[in-house]
Parts: sequence; structure tokens; C-alpha cells
Amino acid sequence: MLRCLSILLALLGLPIAPAAAQDAARGSECLAMANAPPRAVPVSLRRTAAAAEQVAITYAGHSTYMIDTPGGVRIATDYNGVYRTGRLPDVATMNRAHSTHYTLFPDSRIAHVLHGWGDDGNPAKITLRVGDALIRNVTTDIRRYFGDDSNGEMIKDGNSIFIFEVAGLCIGHLGHLHHKLDESHFAAIGRLDIVMVPIDGSYTMSLDGVSDITRRLRASVVLPMHRFATPLDDFMRRIGQDFAIDLRTARTLQISRDSLPSAPTVIILDGV
Repeated sequence: MLRCLSILLALLGLPIAPAAAQDAARGSECLAMANAPPRAVPVSLRRTAAAAEQVAITYAGHSTYMIDTPGGVRIATDYNGVYRTGRLPDVATMNRAHSTHYTLFPDSRIAHVLHGWGDDGNPAKITLRVGDALIRNVTTDIRRYFGDDSNGEMIKDGNSIFIFEVAGLCIGHLGHLHHKLDESHFAAIGRLDIVMVPIDGSYTMSLDGVSDITRRLRASVVLPMHRFATPLDDFMRRIGQDFAIDLRTARTLQISRDSLPSAPTVIILDGV
């Protein structure tokens, strides 16, 4: 009986490994899908439901995007309280590279304030489910700045790449990224459908560096941020051969798993 059950699970593509081997991906659809071998899905098991639920992503300014989930959860990225649009977020993620990426005095009505750095000196480790969203992080190092021994070694785990999993979408925000990512970073990030990337070319990474990372992540949608005066053409020249360009006149992108573009696309929302 057990042998027959194992064969049936294998045919369906379902995992049969011990639960302990799957702890790292527990609860994360993006990690599970990234780590699973490709498999064919029988026609009878494919989704035939109505249109997928949409996520609204609004550019608020600088590195702040507002992500509104189908279940009514609002998430603000790199939140400092200045770049706002509409109601207060339920969740605010922050990175402590500059005061434009965090605030130590957020509105008390924000239910979840998530620091991308460890307040106790240890790396931030975040896995939080809020409504229909799962939020997790992958830490990276940051440079030191004025008054903080700018010539010293980088501050380990001072930045977080936040990943938001909602409505079947895997959405990543690179934060104030200062260095190349290694294989362990890519493995921890997993699959991304949408990625928000800084394109200032200096305060974070060079345009060549961030373009390389963007291509490696292979997301369907790239949302630029942290632009300053960087000519968009500079970024496009480096990435345009691999990605289509979609210039929008609106600040909000309505998107679902089913409406992802067929070719990798850089979508530039109004204000960027």
C-alpha cells in the first residue's frame, strides 16, 4: 500500500521527502516552486477558475511602493513616512541605509513595522503572514557612511531584500543594495515574478551591477526605483536587449499571475 501511495504521489509531482528536508521552504510558495523540479501538470488538474485576483502596486516615491493585496492588506516598502499615497499601510518594511529608507518613529497605527536590519546585532529574520500576504527577507551588507567610519568594512546584514508572496505572485524589493549577490542569496530569494530595483547607479550599485542582478533574477516584471537624476536611457541601454520597455502614464499597476507579460518587461510607472 505504501509503495503504491509513493508511486501515485510521484506521478502527481507531489513531494514525498521528509518534512525536515523542507523546513527552509515551509510556507513559501516562491521557494517551493524555485526548488521543485519542472513537472508536467495533467490537463484535468490545471486551474480552470475565473480570472486570478489582482494585486495593485503604486509608486509613492524614492524606494517606496505601496502593494495592495486582494485581501485588503497594504504594504509599504522602504517606508520613512514621507512618501505616502492613500491610507496608511498595514505593514511597513524599512532599510537603514539612509533616513529616506526608514523612520524610528512610524505612525503607531501601522500594525507591523519590519526592520531590515537586526536591532540586537543579529541578522533580521522575518517570516510573517499578514492576511493573504507572506513576507520574508534575505539580508545583504551595506556600506558605512559619514560619521560612521566610511572607510571601514561593510556593515554585515544591514539591508534586507524583502519578498512578498500574494495571490500567486512573488514580488521582490532589493532595498538599498550595495553589492553583488552570490548563489546563496539567489537560492534564498527563490523565484520572483516582479522585482523592484534601484537604478541610481551610485548610492546603491552601478547600473552594470544592478542590471546583471536583474537579468539573473529573471523576473517577468522589473519596476525601477531610487532613480534620482539617472537618465532612464542609461538603464535601458544595459537591459533593453533582454527586456521589453513599457512606459506608463499611471502610478498604479494592476497585475495578476495570469496577466504577467509573456516577455520580461521593465514597467516604468508615472513618477519614477
